[in-house]
Order: sequence, then C-alpha cells, then structure tokens
Amino acid sequence: MNWINSVVRPKIRNILRKKEVPDNLWVKCPDTGQMIYYKDLEANGFVVPGSNYHMRMSGETRLKSLFDRGVFEPIAMPEVSADPLKFRDERRYTERLKDARNKTGLNDAVVAGEGTVDGLKVVSAVQDFAFMGGSLGRAAGEAVVTAMRTAVNRKTPFILFAASGGARMQEGILSLMQMPRTTVAVQELREAGLPYIVVLTHPTTGGVTASYAMLGDIHIAEPGALIGFAGPRVIEQTIREQLPVGFQRAEYLLEHGMVDMVVHRHELRDTLSRICHLLMERESGRQVAIPEVSVPEEMNGVEAKDMPDSSITVEDGEAMVEEPHERPHSASKGNGASPISAESDADDVANDDSADRQSHASGDGQQSDRPPNA
Repeated sequence: MNWINSVVRPKIRNILRKKEVPDNLWVKCPDTGQMIYYKDLEANGFVVPGSNYHMRMSGETRLKSLFDRGVFEPIAMPEVSADPLKFRDERRYTERLKDARNKTGLNDAVVAGEGTVDGLKVVSAVQDFAFMGGSLGRAAGEAVVTAMRTAVNRKTPFILFAASGGARMQEGILSLMQMPRTTVAVQELREAGLPYIVVLTHPTTGGVTASYAMLGDIHIAEPGALIGFAGPRVIEQTIREQLPVGFQRAEYLLEHGMVDMVVHRHELRDTLSRICHLLMERESGRQVAIPEVSVPEEMNGVEAKDMPDSSITVEDGEAMVEEPHERPHSASKGNGASPISAESDADDVANDDSADRQSHASGDGQQSDRPPNA
C-alpha cells in the first residue's frame, strides 16, 4: 500500500491545491485605481493606458529603453564600505542593505551603462527608487561620479535619470558629502564641453534635487513627477497654508521655469536623441540647421503697420553718439540701464521743462507725453 501514499495521494493534493497567483500579475494604477495586466503595462513602457500615469521603472529596464536594441555595457562601480557608522535603528543598516539587494538584485541605488542612442555613444546613469527609495549614500555617490568621469573619458554626453527621496540617513554626514562630490563631477563635464542632460522622474526630492539633479544643461521631467526639496505635506505644516493645486509637479514647475520641458515617456528617447546629436554637433563645430524665427505681423493685438513712427531723426542719433556719456556704467544692471543720480535727474527735469516751453512757443500744438514733474 506504499504506492498509494507515495503516488496517489500526492497527485490528489496537486489537483486540489490552488494555483498561486504571482504578486505582480495585476498592477493597480495609483491615480485612478484601474487594474492593468502586468505584461500589457510592460509593453506600454510602464505607462497606464487609461490614465496615462507613469509608473516607476527599474534601472535596467530604463537603460534598455534608452539604448539601441536595448544593448549596453554596464559600468563597473568601485567598492565602498557597507556600514562605516555602524548605524542601527529598529534594525541594523547592514540588514536593510541585504534585504534591498535581495529584493532588487542591485548592489546599490545607482546603475550606469554606456551604449549608443541612434548611433551616438552615450553614458547614462539611473537611480532605482526600489533600492531604499533611491537614497543617496556613499556607494550611490561614487557610482554617479564614476559614470560622469566615464563620460568625460569617452567624450560622450551624459544622461541622468533621477529618482530619489534624498540623502540616506543611515550614513549621516557621509551621505551629505556626496552632494559636493557630485557637483565637482558635473563641473568636470562642463569643462570638457560635454552635454549633461537630467531626466527628472517621480519622485525627485531632498539632497539629490539640491545638488546634481538640478545642475544639468537641460532638465526634462516626466508628466506628473513630484520634484522638490521638501515634500508638500512638510511645507504645508511649516507655513500653515494651503498649497496650489499641482504644486511641485512637473507641469507646475514647467510654468514657473524650473524645468525646460515635460516629455511623455513614449517620446522621451527620441527627444534625448535629438538633443544629444544637436549638442554634440555644435561642440564638434559642424554646421547645424537652425530654423528661422519670423516676427509675427500682429504683436499683442497691434499690427506692425499701426505702430507709431520714431520721432528720432538720423541727425539726433549721430549727435547722441558724438556726445560723451557722463553717467556711470560700473553699477549698471543686466538690462543696460545706468543708475540716475540726483544731479542728473534735476538736469533732466530742467531740460524737459525747457523743451515743453519751446514746444508751446512754436505753436505746433503738440503736447508732451511726459507727466508734469512735481
């Protein structure tokens, strides 16, 4: 009867046992609550079809979506000490690192690689938010610096995909020291004349925003990305005021000049390719076709033909050029305006009064456009 226990019963158990459903088989949209099949989400670039919500992407997936045919060469990162401060809160820092590495398969939050984008060699680095919130520690800072210096050595553009909650608290001051270190590496890129393009993804906050994430030549944000130093909840609690709708979101920052453009993920690769090719062609001295900018005939509802003619004649212009300019230029503003002293202001008032008296005496009936001086 052993064959019943060893063969029949296990088969019956397998038939009656419920199949386990993978945890990531269905994904819920954080914006609308829509359920989407994981394979469909992956095929759509991790963008929810209905709500257009941009889900997070892993570092390897991001690099594959950027480079030609998804092929790139990983950049080896230097080893750093795991827990220099022997930090412990509820758990040891080494245990948290071990869990994050087992979960993501990464050594730390930043992965980098080099490959080609439409035939142009490019170096790129990605912060993976799945690894301890993409926090900036010694290993992540070293990875960013190494990737930037690799771009300098290869003489290629550098593209950074930022996604982080800020500096890693478990490393204390050592994590904050990565901010100036990465800033120096950005300066090396600029001295080499190489493009540095930053793609701000959801979310990018804390010390990363306060350092290398906002030092790029061009800043591109994904739709709906949260970008800032402190979070909206912290700001509301501090100032005790209601923040505007969409505050710190990519579209809000675009309107206020903090980012250069907001690009949908489906158009991101083509946009990065055009920018890199354009900037590298300029650096190499090649002629780049720039579209001509035509002046519209209507400006703010006023047609050009209706604009008043200038009252300054050619003789007046030559006289102004020949006259020495006595006003100081050392404290001039960026718009070219010089400060007016009390003496020069009084001279202008006297000249204006004299010109008005001559105009009335001539009897031409022309009124002065200047208001009467007090």
